[in-house]
Amino acid sequence: MSEQLSLLPEYLTAHLQLTLLALLCSTAVSLPAGVAVTRVAWLERPVLGAAAVIQTVPSLALLAVMVPLLAGLGVQSIGFLPAFIGLTLYGVLPILRNTVTGIAGVDPALTEAARAVGMTPWQQLRRVELPLAMPVIVAGLRTATVWTVGVATLSTPVGATSLGNYIFSGLQTRNYASVLVGCATAAALALVLDGLVRCLAADGRGGRKRQAAAAAGVAALYLYAGLTLAATVLPRGDRPVAIGAKTFTEQYILAHLIGGLVEEETGRATTQLQSLGSMVVFDALAAGDVDVYVDYSGTLWANELGRDTAGEDRAAVLAGVADHLRDAHGIVVAATLGFENAYAVAMRAADAEARGVARLSELAPVGPQLAMGGDYEFFSRPEWTAIRDTYGLQLRERRTMDPALMYQAAAEGAVDLISAFTTDGRITAYNLTLLEDDRGAIPPYDAMVLVSARLAREAPDVLAALGRLDGAIDAPAMRRMNLAVDEQGADPAEVAADFLRRLRQARAP
Repeated sequence: MSEQLSLLPEYLTAHLQLTLLALLCSTAVSLPAGVAVTRVAWLERPVLGAAAVIQTVPSLALLAVMVPLLAGLGVQSIGFLPAFIGLTLYGVLPILRNTVTGIAGVDPALTEAARAVGMTPWQQLRRVELPLAMPVIVAGLRTATVWTVGVATLSTPVGATSLGNYIFSGLQTRNYASVLVGCATAAALALVLDGLVRCLAADGRGGRKRQAAAAAGVAALYLYAGLTLAATVLPRGDRPVAIGAKTFTEQYILAHLIGGLVEEETGRATTQLQSLGSMVVFDALAAGDVDVYVDYSGTLWANELGRDTAGEDRAAVLAGVADHLRDAHGIVVAATLGFENAYAVAMRAADAEARGVARLSELAPVGPQLAMGGDYEFFSRPEWTAIRDTYGLQLRERRTMDPALMYQAAAEGAVDLISAFTTDGRITAYNLTLLEDDRGAIPPYDAMVLVSARLAREAPDVLAALGRLDGAIDAPAMRRMNLAVDEQGADPAEVAADFLRRLRQARAP
């Protein structure tokens, strides 16, 4: 728990920055738009309709879609900016709708009286309509505040630090203390901000004092968020080497391993960008927003090159991917780590024996009786299409679930099959059997250290340091490291550091 709490200042500060700035901009957009709608009747339907459409988009999808949009504009596509834009858009509807509802609900007799005494439209709005509508507007702001705090936890997959870092990494590594800290802190932050907004609208006895105290609290939070955010964007010498990681244990370990090696060998600072989606991290590498990460030859062969995944030679796939990355994006393969982490279909060992299934070709006759669990991407990937079509596989049910929960789901009988990763130590721990891909539907998946064109050009020392990882990790070693985190509760950073120590000792003269 102490390790988790040591990260709290960084994660909470970043979460506060995102939340407060997004709320400020949502309010700045929504209030004028709401007033305009009450003045120009025909604006109501398109303006509220557009805000409602944005709200119907799942929050994680709204954040993720910012990445390719910003990359297309040539600006930073991961990190604070896409999360900020997505959160701002997500907070518009409750404030906008309540502004319109509040102003429209003002008694017409009062507005008529205001005009009768000679008030201008601006005076009528400022002195009559807005004060009377304020309780309704504040209710919308409170709703937006709680929503924004919650949705901000989903900014981790687009590379923005937040309390979501606790939740995403904790779920993947089965560190429930991390999940608890993230959830509890987010809930506490939502309650504090909601209370401050409520006090800002307080009236009656003691209302002035509560308003003043709340205003001072809000001002202090905005000052802190503004100063700390400015400190992160001001030039500070050499940029840290940004190391990306996808959303599973192996990636966290390898990212820490790479970071430790780079810092030891070059003295350069590094920073971790974890829990990124497959295409998000690749697009960020191509754009230069991520400097280094580990990907797999089969993933890039299918997703980036769009090639058929069936029956391909391992060396040909590796060479083809490396050539394409260099020619199309300037990305350099700094090292091939020495192991494959391929997709595989896993079944409980007892069930596989009882059904007489050892190969995927033997699965088709019983497929309609079985349910299969896959990670977030699997059923939309070319690999699944290749398996389904090559083996004529039809299932009773397909269920998408968190990768950290798939193995437990299979062991407990919630699903019959899962899309396993071949270096995952939980295959043995949960007594699962990998079914042989006897027709070669699944491509090879060599783990490769990819380096952005910018870093390869500007930091040859980093490239040379990473080259020392070539062939340094075999599949059993990677499986042991994964198992140490997933089943023994070890910290990924400690597991990575231990491997680096043993690697140095093995190579010492």
